[in-house]
Amino acid sequence: MYVLVISATIPVLASFWPPLHFYRNIKALLYSITLIVILFCLWDVVAIYRGHWWFNPAGVWEARIINMPVEECLFFVVIPFCCIFTWEVVNYLGKKWS
Repeated sequence: MYVLVISATIPVLASFWPPLHFYRNIKALLYSITLIVILFCLWDVVAIYRGHWWFNPAGVWEARIINMPVEECLFFVVIPFCCIFTWEVVNYLGKKWS
C-alpha cells in the first residue's frame, strides 16, 4: 500500500495544475481505468483461485475484494492513472517545447 500511495501522490497533486487541463477528458479516463480494472481483476481472481499465485499475508492488508487483497485492486487503478497522467504531461510538454 505504501508503494501505491507514493506512486500516486505526485500525479494526483500535479493533475490539478491548470495549464495541463488533465481532467478535460475525465470520461475517457474513467472508461479506460474501469476497463483495466475489470479485465485484470478478473484475471487475478482466476489466477488466485487456480493457485497460480498468492499473496503473502505479512505483506498485504487483510481486507479483500472477492479473493484479492485490496492493494492488488488499487494497483489496477493507481498505476494506469499514473501512466495516463505521464502520457498527458509528455504530450503537453512536447507541444510546449516544439
